[in-house]
Amino acid sequence: MEWLEQSIPVFMLIFCRITSFFVVVPVYSANGVPVTFKIGLSFIVTVLVFLTFGLGQVVVQDISYVLLIIQEVMVGLLLGFTAFLMMAVVQTAGGLIDIQIGFSMANVIDPVTGVSTPLIGNFKYMMALLVFLNMNGHHFLLDAIMYSYDWIAITGNVFYEIQAGSVSDFLITTFAHSFVLALQMCAPIVAALFLTDVGLGFLARTAPQFNVFVVGIPLKIIVGLVLLLLLMPGLSGLFEHLFVEMFEALQKLLDVIGSKPA
Repeated sequence: MEWLEQSIPVFMLIFCRITSFFVVVPVYSANGVPVTFKIGLSFIVTVLVFLTFGLGQVVVQDISYVLLIIQEVMVGLLLGFTAFLMMAVVQTAGGLIDIQIGFSMANVIDPVTGVSTPLIGNFKYMMALLVFLNMNGHHFLLDAIMYSYDWIAITGNVFYEIQAGSVSDFLITTFAHSFVLALQMCAPIVAALFLTDVGLGFLARTAPQFNVFVVGIPLKIIVGLVLLLLLMPGLSGLFEHLFVEMFEALQKLLDVIGSKPA
C-alpha cells in the first residue's frame, strides 16, 4: 500500500504530460483518430515511461502537487505545440499560394484538423503527412515525449524558465522561423504568379479592349498548377528538411526548459 501511495501520484503526473502532448501534436491529435485510441495510447506510453523513469520517484502530496500537475500539462502542450507549429508551415505555404492563384475563395474542411483550409494548403498538408509517416516521424514524436524525462524531471522547475522569459523567446523565434520557412516553400509559385499578374497588367495597358479578368483567372490557375506539378518531385526532400527542423526545434525546447542529460 505504501508503494501504491508513492507510485500512483507519479504515474498520474506522467499521464498528464503525455496526454496533453497527444492533444496537440500532429498525426495523433487528428479528429479522425478515435478518442479511445488516444487515451489508450497515452496510458500505454505512460506505463512504459513509468517503468523506465518513474520507479523510485517520490513527490510531495500537498498543495504543491497541483503545481506539478500544471507544470506537466504545460510541458506536454509546449512540446506538442512546437511540433504542430512546424507542421503548420505546410498549410501556411499552401494558403499563400491559394491567395495568389485564386483558390482562397474555395476553402474546404480539413478532416485532420477540422477547420476550413485552402485547397492547395490541404493538398500539401496531406502529402506532408504521408512523407512524415513514411520516414517514421510518428515514432520520433514518441521518442521525444518519452525521453523528455531525461531532460525535464517530474520534480523540475519549469516555472522558473517561463518567468525568466526564455520560453516566450523560444516560441517567438520558432514562430518567426516557421513563417520564414513557409515563405521559402511557396516563393517559386508565388513569384511566378506575381509575374503573371505583372504581365496581365501590361496587357491591360497596351490592349484596353482585352478582357483581362476573363483570361487572367484561368491563366493563373493553369500557371499555378503546372508549376506545382513541376515542383512535385522536390516536395519530398523539402518536407524531410522541414521535419528535421521540427525535431531540432523540439530538442531546443527541451534544452530551454530542461537540462541536458549527462
